[in-house]
Amino acid sequence: MLAEQIKNNGIVERDAMNKTVTKNAKGLSAVIPKDNDGYCTVYKMDCADGLGLMTVYQVYPGIQLIYNDFEAASCDWRGNLDKNILEINHCREGREGSTLLSGSCLYLGEGDLSIHTMDNCSPEMSFPLKHYRGISVVINLKNAAENPPEILSESGIDILEFKEKFCADGSCFVMRAKDEIEHIFSELYSVPDCLQKPYFKLKVQELLLFLCMVDVSKEKQREQYTSPQVEIVKEIHKKLISNLQVRPTIEALSKDYLINTATLKDTFKGIYGKPIGAYMKEYRMKQAAVLLRQTQASIAEVANQVGYENQSKFSAAFRDILKIAPAEYRKQNSSD
Repeated sequence: MLAEQIKNNGIVERDAMNKTVTKNAKGLSAVIPKDNDGYCTVYKMDCADGLGLMTVYQVYPGIQLIYNDFEAASCDWRGNLDKNILEINHCREGREGSTLLSGSCLYLGEGDLSIHTMDNCSPEMSFPLKHYRGISVVINLKNAAENPPEILSESGIDILEFKEKFCADGSCFVMRAKDEIEHIFSELYSVPDCLQKPYFKLKVQELLLFLCMVDVSKEKQREQYTSPQVEIVKEIHKKLISNLQVRPTIEALSKDYLINTATLKDTFKGIYGKPIGAYMKEYRMKQAAVLLRQTQASIAEVANQVGYENQSKFSAAFRDILKIAPAEYRKQNSSD
């Protein structure tokens, strides 16, 4: 979904063969061609509360590889999307969320992979941790079938069959993080510029061959959540981080927001990647780190501001998360 946002934004495509969908992207602040043949283009996105950078490579006719970097909570877009365009997303860092046309919400964590058709999209992508880094491979099935990568032609693989295999009846396929996925995508984050073109071709072919071998029936699908559940949990999250000195119990939150405790715990972890307790502990320590760097408050005062009355417990929690004592952290990060 992120991928398609940047490709067609009112700008005429250089190569009609590679054209997928005509649409306008909201928040597009800059388009920076990196060459003269349309192989690489960088798109800068103005999000409501941050920025995004998307670097698009035209690897094959009808196949694009896109690097996504966002420091924002969400990215909004509008457009009519084609059911014959397939997007493969890999989450490298942070978390990525989307709402499908069915109304269910899907979240990817680090190392996860998803496959969906471009018409199965909501008008917004969310990044619950306000940070997202990943890769998308967008395939115009018709164009790619007419001009298939060499390895597909040699193996007799029909790329048109991918849609039925992974997205039958409008479904979205999700594969949990595993070594095979890590092998394919991890190497794409450190490719020298001089080797990009041939290396990207090899990695895209490797990905397509891997997907040909995947047995969809054996992959346990990541749970999806209803939009009402997600909205309630997002409100609870907002409450939890708005005043770190207050520590409401899960039972109290469930009662106040009329949500089952098991559903609350499961949905929170699905959205934010960790149980409520672990997430809030890490959040508190990161906020404490900011206070230690940017204020002159004593360690005891910092502890109190992030919800710890006991300085010893705060120091132990800080060391657990940041692997350093608060006083040493302040010393190492002092601007003096």
